[in-house]
Amino acid sequence: MSKLKNKTAFVTGGSRGIGAGIVRQLALEGANVIFTYVNSKQKAEDLVAEIEALGVRIMAIKADTGNSDEINNAIQQASEWGIDILVNSAGLFVTGEIDNKDNDLSALQQQWDVNVHGVVNTVRYVLPFMKNGGRIISIGSTGATRSPYPGIGDYAATKAALAAYTRSWARDLGSKNITVNIIQPGLIDTDMNPSDGPFSSQMLQAVALGHYGEPKDIGMAVSFLASDEARYITGVTLNVDGGQTT
Repeated sequence: MSKLKNKTAFVTGGSRGIGAGIVRQLALEGANVIFTYVNSKQKAEDLVAEIEALGVRIMAIKADTGNSDEINNAIQQASEWGIDILVNSAGLFVTGEIDNKDNDLSALQQQWDVNVHGVVNTVRYVLPFMKNGGRIISIGSTGATRSPYPGIGDYAATKAALAAYTRSWARDLGSKNITVNIIQPGLIDTDMNPSDGPFSSQMLQAVALGHYGEPKDIGMAVSFLASDEARYITGVTLNVDGGQTT
């Protein structure tokens, strides 16, 4: 497969979980990939070694998406390769009921800084280096449109904000032939939400296909939206959730 050959992708939060699945799939499709990580240095190094074996260029940069200086510096480094595809995958998941006086408000604020402000900053910093016909893809959540249990209001609001930004940015950037779309994963088997977790059987009751997805399922959706096959798709919210939201 090489539908992304000679393209370069910048992926935030690409060292593990869904982000790593996206990095792997983009590389399998022939793209050169630069990805960021925060704490998972060993996983980032292991992923770089794995991708190098595919014969594409790969680089990992330590950068916190919630820190505007760090993400700007990372993009400056990445710009030396050119940036055709931006994937906003970095994100935090922090819960807390609105009436819980013991909520960690600083953690909730950090979630907003990474999930929303960080994405906005990343897009703004990347655009000067993105060519006509570029692709911007954000990773949201089905939680943006449904609240299956208490305490996810702050998280859900951040992902709903991304969906709203996606629709607006598609209008802003249409004249440059830059498409902007968002993918909303459902239950994906990662270390943060394992398929054998304590609540997995209960959550699966809402999934039409009856099983968890894998990070590569999100990666394949990203690689499609990044390709010429999706050149007339923009402003779209794509649920990749096994029918969880049907």
